[in-house]
Amino acid sequence: QVQLVESGGGLVQAGGSLRLSCGASGRIFSSYNMGWFRQAPGKEREFVAAISWSGGSTYYTDSVKGRFTISRGNAKNMVYLQMNSLKPEDTAVYYCAADLRWGTWTYDYWGQGTQVTVSS
Repeated sequence: QVQLVESGGGLVQAGGSLRLSCGASGRIFSSYNMGWFRQAPGKEREFVAAISWSGGSTYYTDSVKGRFTISRGNAKNMVYLQMNSLKPEDTAVYYCAADLRWGTWTYDYWGQGTQVTVSS
């Protein structure tokens, strides 16, 4: 089992920045590939970004490339999502997720989510 807790969400104006954090506990965090997803009201949950267990590989959905950066600190059991140049369409509940597989973008473990609201 891996327990995940997100933090760092909030209200920000368009063009602003937020840094989301996800703390992990349980099994060996450094073995897990991590991802960030988001779900806007009335929409399906969508993939945002992923980082491999070593941090050596990252992947982003096209809509956030160049604006969002995923990173991790294995010593602190943390994964981060730095979000810059935020747009109103980035408004959603953001979830972090963990899985031993890489490249499937399917995850076994999920956090409870943190709300991000971008005002225009």
